[in-house]
This record gives sequence, structure tokens and C-alpha cells, in this order.
Amino acid sequence: MKFFYVIVASLLLYAGCSHTPDIYYETPRELTDEQSKINFIAAYSPYIKNITFFLDPGHGGEDRRNKGPKSLAIEADVNLRVGLALRDYLQQAGARVIMSRTKDTTVALKDRSLLANKSGAAIFISIHSNAPGQEGDYSTNYTATYYHATESDYEFEPMEKDLAKYVQRDLAYAMRNSGGLGSFDGTYSDYHVYPKQGFSVLRLTTIPAILIEAGFHTSTWEEPRLASENFNKVEAWGIFRGLCRYFKAGIPKISYKEQSFIDDTQLETYAIQDSTAIDFKSIKVFVDSTETQRFTFDDKQKTITVQLPKVVDDEKTIRIIAANKNGNFCFPFYDVITDTLPR
Repeated sequence: MKFFYVIVASLLLYAGCSHTPDIYYETPRELTDEQSKINFIAAYSPYIKNITFFLDPGHGGEDRRNKGPKSLAIEADVNLRVGLALRDYLQQAGARVIMSRTKDTTVALKDRSLLANKSGAAIFISIHSNAPGQEGDYSTNYTATYYHATESDYEFEPMEKDLAKYVQRDLAYAMRNSGGLGSFDGTYSDYHVYPKQGFSVLRLTTIPAILIEAGFHTSTWEEPRLASENFNKVEAWGIFRGLCRYFKAGIPKISYKEQSFIDDTQLETYAIQDSTAIDFKSIKVFVDSTETQRFTFDDKQKTITVQLPKVVDDEKTIRIIAANKNGNFCFPFYDVITDTLPR
């Protein structure tokens, strides 16, 4: 009998010992078969080649406090591994990549936006893992992608939500995670977290920006996966696939064309180009943040002409929003008119 108790005690001691937990995930075919990876990158390279991305792995350096319940996943390290893997995929496709950090260094929150704004990059992606608001919650886990503001706000950029949708879809699929109960598709306005303010890095970054919360490092299920470098590459591949699909869908490009006058009316004409057709119903024009209907769209000439009273010693800002037939909106477009002189 004494021997029996010794055996039971030994088994209980073994069960209570810390050990590496089982990790469950599915590796995309492109990461298990080199030729499949080469073929995928070659197919999408024409759409993202020469585009500059600014990747921002969150936290790091002096900010390493966010970790899982077993301290397996340190968020700062997870974010960096995902960022570096994403950098490699983008560069293999011919894109240019700038990073806020490539090591475990401290980068102030405001500096991340300042660096991005000065970088000349087309897209800003902030990479994070999440934690619930309630301490001791080890079960909450989902994948979310954030954009700034809401549709009713002037500063809301529809293309940022488009970008978030594409990235979220492929990232959540790669991780086999849901998008949570707070959103139909896993994309969220940052006002969902900080009402009327949003995340600092999205609010202060002037180039198109999204923020990814790939999973919850506080989840007992997710923590060991996030701690795995191989799984981090799966995460990065999901983001990469989403970016590829987004750019393949096409993005309308708006540019200034000409200025003309009819009596007391000033006409500002802009060219709009896209790989598909433009959805006329999607076009919105603002003059000094007020929406106006005083514009025409010439589908044959691919132009938008905005009608204004003559601008004399004044300044007007014209903002144009338009989407293509695939539902992708143009990048932010603003034109400041300072006088009536031909440009």
C-alpha cells in the first residue's frame, strides 16, 4: 500500500511539473512546399512590387511587461518575430520595407508615428497581440484588425477599413481564429477601444494605417502558439496574403488634371484611374470638410469635375473619395486650392 501511494504521488508531481504544452495549428501549404510559396509570391509580386511598407512591431526594449500566464509568450518578442517574418515575405515579393525596430529596442509611442510619416511609405502596419480588460481571464481569444475612426467622422478613411478587411480575413484564416463577438468580420474601429480618440499610432500616423491584434497572449490556448517562431511565420504569412489580395483588387488613383472657369464658377478637374471601373455611387466630394453634390463624373474621360465659386484670396480644401467595382476605395486624396491662378 505504501508503494501505491509513492507511485500516485510521483504521478501527481510529474503532472504538476512545468512542461512545454501541446501546440495546435495548421501550416499553410505555401510554407510547407517551397515551390508553392515561390508560385504564390510570383503571382502576386506584380501588385506589390516597389510599394513601401512601414512595419511597427509594438512594444520592446523597456516595455516588455505584457506576457502570457506562463510567461511563454512575451508580447514584445512575438510582435518582433511576426514583423521580421512579414518583412521577409514582402521583400521576396519585391516590396520595400521600413521597420520601427528590428531588435528588442525602445521606441516611444509618438516616435512610431513620426518615423512612419517621414518614411515615404504607402502603408503603416502596427503589429500586436492582445489582452482582455479583466485580470484572470485566460479564455478570451480572437484575431482583430483595427482602423481609425468611424464612418460618420470626417477623418475616417474608407480605404483603411478595406485594408483591414483583407488583412483580417487571411490572418484569421491562417490562425484559425474567429474575429470576436464585437464585429461581424473581425475588423474594428479603434473608437471601439478608446471612444472618439482611438489608438495613438493610428490617430497620429498620416499615411494609411491599420493595427493588428493577432491573438491574446493571455489565453492558455493561444500563448504557446504565439511563443512558437514557426507559428509566428504562419501569422506573418496570413498578413502577407491579405496584403497581396488587397492590392490585386486594385485601388483608384486620383490626380489633379486642370482648372477652368465659366462665368463666376471655378472648375477643378481630377483624373481618376483604376484597373477596373469606378463605382459612381461611391464618389463623395468634400469642400472644407463639408460634403457637396456640385461635381460631375465623366465615365468616358475618367474625370471628376468639382464646381466652386471663384476662390479669391482664400483657401479651399477638396477631398475626394471613390471606389472601384471591387469595392476598394482610393488612398486619401486632398487638394488645397489657394487662389484662382492657373496651376
